[in-house]
Formats: sequence, structure tokens, C-alpha cells
Amino acid sequence: MTAISSAVRSLGGDFPAEAFGRTYRHWPCVGDFSDLFTWDDLNQIIARHRLEPPRLRLFNDGSQIPQHSYAHPVVSKLHTVWHRIEPANLHHQLKDGASLVLDAVDALHPGVEDLATALERHFRTDVQVNLYASWTPKEGFGVHWDDHDVVVLQLEGAKRWKLYGATRVDPLRVDTEAPEPPIGAPVAEIVLQAGDMLYLPRGWWHAVAATEGRSLHLTCGLKPTTGADLLSWLADQLRVSNPSARTCRISPRRMRGPRISKPCARSSPKPCTRG
Repeated sequence: MTAISSAVRSLGGDFPAEAFGRTYRHWPCVGDFSDLFTWDDLNQIIARHRLEPPRLRLFNDGSQIPQHSYAHPVVSKLHTVWHRIEPANLHHQLKDGASLVLDAVDALHPGVEDLATALERHFRTDVQVNLYASWTPKEGFGVHWDDHDVVVLQLEGAKRWKLYGATRVDPLRVDTEAPEPPIGAPVAEIVLQAGDMLYLPRGWWHAVAATEGRSLHLTCGLKPTTGADLLSWLADQLRVSNPSARTCRISPRRMRGPRISKPCARSSPKPCTRG
């Protein structure tokens, strides 16, 4: 059984009914994930691709590190400017406690693409896989939450996850108000060793740091399809199929809502009447 099939198999059984969308789950010793993605793979991707933020970025103590700290601008023949990563400066940032994030690594690496495809078939939803790399036991992002469910595979090293639960049910980044930060101690604290897996529902606050030495892990984000997505799709279809939806104008008076009568003067001794 391959590492990918072992990972997908762990997401079966009682997981959909008891944990999916409800609570976290930790699977120890699922398989050998070390060949899914390595440090050599990361070095080759950085050397061969133009990785501008937000595709590749560094964080330290919850703040994003400016790009000029580890890359320098290059002008192409077409007079466009892009930034080439300087390995020495990148290594310096990692030694100083930075965490590296590489978004959508499944589009850059065949093995990770196979993992994403297998998860998409299992969950019947889009999956994007991000890579996280660190050299020190320092938190890169602080306590935060994601607007999608995640499945985490620890490739190398170990990471300590502090889980705080959710403070709002199924939050989204487009919400008009952000969820309130958690108060108090974490509800669980888990150390992911190489070969372990972790599932977190959307909206669960968490903080992550390597226990010691280098760490590599993949976070597989399950893109949610919500009622808001359906309404947005219906609006798009209406604009395309019905020309009047693009030309009809709503009167501002109709958009103001119901009219509210002025309150009666408090000085009047007579019963309030509406004329």
C-alpha cells in the first residue's frame, strides 16, 4: 500500500460520520510520507520557478517578512520586474526562526499532485496542497484559523499543534466580521511525528511550531462549496441568460426599506394619533 492510499484509507471508516466537519482527529503512524516531498524537491522548485508572494512567503512571529529580505529584483527582456530568491538570505531567515509557505505545491510537483487528486476523488471537492517548512521550534503564524477544512501530513521532523476549537460555526474570509479569538487554554495539544496525519475542521483556531530541528509538512485544504457560492453562481447565470437583469434599475426609494413615522411629541398630553 502506498503512502497516498494509506492516507486516503484513514479518512474512511467512522471518520465521515463522527469527525468530518465536527472535530479534529489525529492518526499516528499512517505511513511513510518522506518520499512525497523532500528538501531537495523544495530546492529544485525554488531554483526553477518564479515564486512571487503570495505563492511563496515567509513568516516570523505572526508577521510576513518583506520580500526584499530574501530576494532581489530582476528586470526581464520585456522590462517586467520579478524577484529572484537568494538562497543565502533565505537560509538566514529560516535559521532566524522564519517559516516558509509554498502555496499550491500540487501544481509544481507530480507526487503531491497525485495526493491532491486522490483526496479530490475521496471528498468530491477541490483540494489545494500547501507546503510548510521550518528549521526552528518558533511559531511562524501565531494563533489563527482557516476558512476550509484541512488534512495535514507530517513529512519530516515533528510539530506541536495547539488546538483551540472554533469561536464561530463555519466562518469564511468574506464574512463581514471576523471570528472572536479564543480565550483560555487549548482544548488539545498534539505533537505530529513524521508519518502522522491530522484533520481540522474549518474555523478551528490553532498555533503550530516545530518541536526541534527541521520540519516539513503538507496541508491539504478542502475548498468548501457553500450556500453563498450557490447564490453567486445563480446571480452569474441570471446575468448571462436574462438581459433584463443587467439593465433593470431598482429605484433608490425601494432600496431604503419601510418608512418609519416620526414619534409623537412627549409634551402633548393627548393620546398619540397618526394623521
